[in-house]
Amino acid sequence: MAMATHLYTSYSPITSKTITTNNNSNKVLSVPLHKSIASPSLSLRTTARLSISAAAGTTALQVDGPPTSSKGPKSLPFRVGHGFDLHRLEPGYPLIIGGINIPHERGCEAHSDGDVLLHCVVDALLGALGLPDIGQIFPDSDPKWKGAPSSVFIKEAVRLMHEAGYDIGNLDATLILQRPKLSPHKEVIRDNLCQLLGADPSVINLKAKTHEKVDSLGENRSIAAHTVVLLMKK
Repeated sequence: MAMATHLYTSYSPITSKTITTNNNSNKVLSVPLHKSIASPSLSLRTTARLSISAAAGTTALQVDGPPTSSKGPKSLPFRVGHGFDLHRLEPGYPLIIGGINIPHERGCEAHSDGDVLLHCVVDALLGALGLPDIGQIFPDSDPKWKGAPSSVFIKEAVRLMHEAGYDIGNLDATLILQRPKLSPHKEVIRDNLCQLLGADPSVINLKAKTHEKVDSLGENRSIAAHTVVLLMKK
């Protein structure tokens, strides 16, 4: 008894993998199962064959598919990264956002200067580059970072970005806090961020939102930030 089935989609070149298991059947079964997908720009071909042979006493499954590359990841034309940070707000600490000291009765409790915006931007840059996060590169267990200005972290992230051959395509950041209102300080913060990143102001955007008095952010007990960055190959 024999039947054949082929399953394929299109891709070139094609490689084969065979899996063999013991089988006590006296019948030979060949099953081609097929399905194809094609597009003008991408072709992918995968072929599966199953045969059972009494003579050999084995079952063989052969799959033809795209080859596995032994090379490392290619240098991409662009990369996208996302950063997030949150700090508690406590009395007796300065509130530093984007390297600017903002007048407020509370500030960020943190190992360094607690700059939630710069920490978030650093994580976005590191993420886009496929590197460890800020806590691994600048651990809070290391006393040399105690009270350190976050501009140090930004400069290192920018150095790594240039070393990898990328520039900032654009960056969009959102600050979330109930108080103080940041509208009087936004342009100063953005200008300083542009200088630290060495980026044109046209590609750096900064927004600020309240948290509608919900949870710790809305109760003025914490501050958070999100950042998305696009890196372009030089």
